[in-house]
Amino acid sequence: MIYLSHFQFPDQEQEYDFILRQKRTCYDTYYPFQILSRHRLVMLDFEPVTILYGGNGSGKTTALNVIAEKLNLKRDSLYNRSSFFEDYTALCGYEAEGGTPAEGRIITSDDVFDFMLNLRSLNAGIDRKRETLFDDYLDAKYSHFQMRSLDDYERLKKVNLARSNTQSKFVRKSLMDNVREHSNGESALLYFEEKIQDNGLYLLDEPENSLSPEKQQALLKFLEESMRFYGCQFIIATHSPFLLSMKGAKIYDLNEEPVDVKRWYELENVRAYYEFFKKHEGEFS
Repeated sequence: MIYLSHFQFPDQEQEYDFILRQKRTCYDTYYPFQILSRHRLVMLDFEPVTILYGGNGSGKTTALNVIAEKLNLKRDSLYNRSSFFEDYTALCGYEAEGGTPAEGRIITSDDVFDFMLNLRSLNAGIDRKRETLFDDYLDAKYSHFQMRSLDDYERLKKVNLARSNTQSKFVRKSLMDNVREHSNGESALLYFEEKIQDNGLYLLDEPENSLSPEKQQALLKFLEESMRFYGCQFIIATHSPFLLSMKGAKIYDLNEEPVDVKRWYELENVRAYYEFFKKHEGEFS
């Protein structure tokens, strides 16, 4: 499915005209101006899966943030939003041909890290509360409590609960269970599976972070199936050779000037892996 067919960024002339009009000169940077135009990136044409490839500083994340901002997509984490972000996105344009997607979201590695940290923090809080409840149980069970007014009603309920249950049952009835903890890779994969719904447009910024090679391949299969069977469109910034190999993906190499479309096996990063393993091929036999 294609919801977003193309996206247009301002060219160097438009950016230059805007910067000349600025009366204030106290800025060290006009970010996101002069990032994508350095590589003469003016237009992206999209397929059901489009991948932005390039080294650090090539503009992959900037492009995703600009598209997400222009389309008003949902996001969980803050991002590097400068004073000129609205000015820049105002100069951008896009064409949508597939109608409005049911879901639209940008997912970054920060979102995934925050999700994992929240799981740990939640469980840590539950563990601290459990220790407090152990003390509450003993205090309530052996207290010489007498109800004197309705203000004591909650206290009475706690005393009765303690006296009619064992310590472990008292704690279980007073506390939610710990959230099941997974490995980092399992938690990250779970986050993608929860956030990516049917018939959605999703921008993924380096989703391979926190994922082992095995989990990257599991994510690859999940994304391919979401695209083929569940009406999703993906725009992905990645270095992962596994994700770069996604079937039918259109890949923009942002390391080139001007930006060029390439096959996944032509990319510098993938060739480096290939040459390394080819060099050590005999050790795998």
